[in-house]
Amino acid sequence: MAETAVSLTPTPLLKDELDIVIPTIRNLDFLEMWRPFFQPYHLIIVQDGDPSKTIKVPEGFDYELHNRNDINRILGPKASCISFKDSACRCFGYLVSKKKYVYTIDDDCFVAKDPSGKDINALEQHIKNLLSPSTPFFFNTLYDPYRNGADFVRGYPFSLREGVPTAVSHGLWLNIPDYDAPTQLVKPLERNTRYVDAVMTIPKGTLFPMCGMNLAFNRELIGPAMYFGLMGDGQPIGRYDDMWAGWCTKVICDHLGFGVKTGLPYIYHSKASNPFVNLKKEYKGIYWQEELIPFFQSAVLPKDCTTVQKCYIELSKQVRAKLGKVDEYFIKLADAMVTWIEAWDELNSSGNSGELADGTGKSNS
Repeated sequence: MAETAVSLTPTPLLKDELDIVIPTIRNLDFLEMWRPFFQPYHLIIVQDGDPSKTIKVPEGFDYELHNRNDINRILGPKASCISFKDSACRCFGYLVSKKKYVYTIDDDCFVAKDPSGKDINALEQHIKNLLSPSTPFFFNTLYDPYRNGADFVRGYPFSLREGVPTAVSHGLWLNIPDYDAPTQLVKPLERNTRYVDAVMTIPKGTLFPMCGMNLAFNRELIGPAMYFGLMGDGQPIGRYDDMWAGWCTKVICDHLGFGVKTGLPYIYHSKASNPFVNLKKEYKGIYWQEELIPFFQSAVLPKDCTTVQKCYIELSKQVRAKLGKVDEYFIKLADAMVTWIEAWDELNSSGNSGELADGTGKSNS
C-alpha cells in the first residue's frame, strides 16, 4: 500500500528549485499566455542585441534581466565565450542560475493543446521527466516504463529496472517543425499536427539533434556541458548552438551514466524563421556536420573524467586536435569551451552566489 501512495503523490512543482531561462530581443508579451504555469517561478531573461533597448516584461513576474553590458561586467574577459546576436546567449542564464533545474523556452513558443483541447502544462511534464529515471542501457518497447499504466516488458533485465538519473528532458513542438533551411525551403507549408503521447529514453551511444526552444535539464547533474558554443555575430556559423550543446551533453551523459529523454511535452511553435536567412547562418554547419557527427560518435572520455567539468575540458582538447583540422573556427571554439568552464567554476563555486545584474527586476506580487 505504501508504494501505491507514493506513486499517486502529485509531482512537486519545484517552485524554489527551478529557473526559467528566456533569450529575447523583444517585449515578452508571450508570457501572458504562460502566466498560469510560469508565474510561480523565477525567470532569467537574457537580452540579446542592443543593450540600450528596453525589454518590457508583463507585470507580476519574478525576474532578473541581463543584457550585454551585464554579461561583460559579470564575466569580464570571459564574456568572450557568450555569443552575441544569437539565441546561444541563453546559456549565460544557465551560468548565473542558482537553482537545481533549468527550463528554457523561446519567445515564439506558445501553450499547445493536447488532442482533447486542454492546455498543455509543458513545465509540469518536463519536471515529471526529470524526476523519473531514464533507461539508456536497454530499450523498453513500451517507451517510458515509469509512467502510470506502463511497466518493463518481458525480457527486460531486472538489474537495469532501477534506471539512472535523468539529466535532460527534450520537448517537441506542434505547428512549425524544427527544420533546417533546405528542408524549410522544400516544405514551406509543412506543419506538425501529430501529437505522439510518448516519452522515451535516448539509448546510450546514440546522438540526437537537440533543440533549445523547449528544453529542461538538471543543472546540478549536467549544467557545465550545456554550453551553446560560439555562434552569431563575428562567427562563421549560427543555429547550431543547441546542436553543439546536445552532442557534447549526450557524450558526457553516456560516459557518466545519466539519461536523456525526448518526447512530451509539446509547445506550439508560432513563427517560422526566414529560410534564406537561416541558410546563410547554417551553411557551414550543414557542411561541417558530416565531420562533427562521426567525431562525437567516436569520442571516448577516459575513466579519470569523473565530473562534467573534467569531461568537458577533455572534449575541448579533442575538438582542438581533431576538428581544428576541419576549420580554425573549432580551435577558437575549443578555447571558448575552456573559458566557459572557468566562468562556470568561478560563478558556481561554493559560497559564491554570483553577482546579479543592475537590471534585476522583481515583481511586486
